[in-house]
Amino acid sequence: MDLTTDYLGLRLRSPLVASSGPFTGRVDSLRELQAAGVGAVVLPSLFEEQVIHDELQTTALFLLGEGGNPEASSYFPDLAGYETVCDRYLRLLGEAKDALDVPVVASLNGTSGGGWTRYAAWLEEAGADAIELNLYRVAADVAVSAAQVEAEQLEMVASVAEMVSVPVAVKVGPHYTAFADFARRLVDAGARGLVLFNRFYQPDIDPFTRRVVSSLALSSPEELRLPLRWTALLHGWVDASLALTTGVHSGLDAARALLAGADVAMMTSSLLRHGPAHVATVEAELTAWARELGVTSIAELRGSASQRNVADPEAFERANYVEGLVAFANSFDSAQGGGPW
Repeated sequence: MDLTTDYLGLRLRSPLVASSGPFTGRVDSLRELQAAGVGAVVLPSLFEEQVIHDELQTTALFLLGEGGNPEASSYFPDLAGYETVCDRYLRLLGEAKDALDVPVVASLNGTSGGGWTRYAAWLEEAGADAIELNLYRVAADVAVSAAQVEAEQLEMVASVAEMVSVPVAVKVGPHYTAFADFARRLVDAGARGLVLFNRFYQPDIDPFTRRVVSSLALSSPEELRLPLRWTALLHGWVDASLALTTGVHSGLDAARALLAGADVAMMTSSLLRHGPAHVATVEAELTAWARELGVTSIAELRGSASQRNVADPEAFERANYVEGLVAFANSFDSAQGGGPW
C-alpha cells in the first residue's frame, strides 16, 4: 500500500498527521510519533498574547530599578539564561527539526497584523517546513460586520504569505456565512492549504459560583461529519491542499477523510486518549481497509466520494437534511405502530 501523499507541496510518507497538541510540544513524544509512522507534525501554537505578556513582564522587571543607585548593578534582575515564550518556541522548533525526518509545521495564533508577519518570519528562519496560521476569533463585537472580519483575516493571510517563502496553511473555523467563498478567497490571498476545522473551546458557567469556567473536551468520532462535509464540498473547487481535523480516531475515519478529498487526516484527541503509538494502529486499519477494496495507493481513492464525484451531489447539501429527517420520522412512526407521514 502506497501511503505517500502531498501536503502543502511537501511529500509525506503517510496522510496521518499529528496536529497541534501536548504530544507535539516535546521532543521525546515527537520522536515517538515519528517512530509510530506519522507523516508530519504540527507544533503547538505560538500565541501572540503570551509573547506580549512575557515582554511586558520582562520590561516591568527592569523598570523596578529606575529609582535605584546606578552604581548598584546587583540591584537589577539577572536575566542571564532567561528564555522568553518565543525563545522557548524557537528552541523547540530547532530541536524538532534536528530530531525528526518528517516535516515540522509551526503553528501561529496572532492578534495583530504586525505580530502575524513578525513571528512568521522568525518561524521560517528557525527552520519550519511550513506555517499553519490558526484563525481563532470570536466575532462578538456587535459593531463589527462579517465583511470586516473576513477582510481583516484575508489581509493578514496575504501579508504572511508575502513575507515568508515556506508554504502557509490556514486553520479556520466553520462559522462563516458563505464558507465556500471565504475558503476560495483565503487561497487567492496566498494560502497553500486549508485545515478544516478549528475547534472553538466553549466556556461554561458554574451555576453555584456564577463564574465563567473553562473546560477542555476531547473530540469524538461523531464530530468528523462537519469537516467531512466541507472537505467533500471544497475538493476540486479550490486550488489548495485540504487537511481534515477533528474527529479522526480510527483508520476508517482517516479513510472517510481521504475519500472526501483530504490530502491528510490530522489527529490530536485520539492520540491523547491512546498515546503516540496509536498512529500505527490507525495506519494498520487504513491499510487493511484499502487492501480489502483492492486499492494500492492513496492517490486512487482521494476525493472519489467528494461532491464532484458522487452520483448524488446534493447529498452533501440540503437533500441530506431532508432525507435524514424523513427517514428518522418514518422509522420512529413504524416503531410506534403507525404509518409514515
